[in-house]
Amino acid sequence: MFTGIINHLGLFKGHRKGKQEMAIEAASIASQIEIGESLSVNGVCLSLIKKEKDTLFFNLSPETIQRTNLGSLRQGAKLNLELSLTLSSPLSGHLVTGHIDSRGKVSKIMERRSGKRITVSFPPELRKYFILKGSVALNGVSLTIADLGTSSLEVELIPITLENSNLGELKRGNDVNIECDMIGKYVYTWISHMKR
Repeated sequence: MFTGIINHLGLFKGHRKGKQEMAIEAASIASQIEIGESLSVNGVCLSLIKKEKDTLFFNLSPETIQRTNLGSLRQGAKLNLELSLTLSSPLSGHLVTGHIDSRGKVSKIMERRSGKRITVSFPPELRKYFILKGSVALNGVSLTIADLGTSSLEVELIPITLENSNLGELKRGNDVNIECDMIGKYVYTWISHMKR
């Protein structure tokens, strides 16, 4: 479990074994994570399988490659990293599982005096899980939905988010990992079953 508050950035070093593994340079957290523990990488919950100094290695399943942007990374890409939530951690964002619902695509970027506003398109079947002013995680970053359409949403990126995550480097056409709010998904499913 994570909060969507990004405190570390890593660098993508490459895929191995035909994209079944990935390597990340992560000097700021390498000493804080042990083999078998989870790390959120661009919002994807991955288990550490090996460490070599400041380089961390993770398995990538076919589902992860298909559903996320981790299979299309280029060497040197910045990655949002978040260590697992502990019972003593402040919950500054929202509850993020690291289980990605889909990839979205950046369709518009507007420069603001105090940051940026980006528009992300998503598959229409996800619309039922979003509400205006609700939470969404993009590349693992906890954000508030500022505007919402049938297959797109807008979020505001404030300076601290632009500085501490890879969202400031997004360009039109880039893929982002989308995780819908877990509580919203449970509520929708529960209500849907109650109507039957």
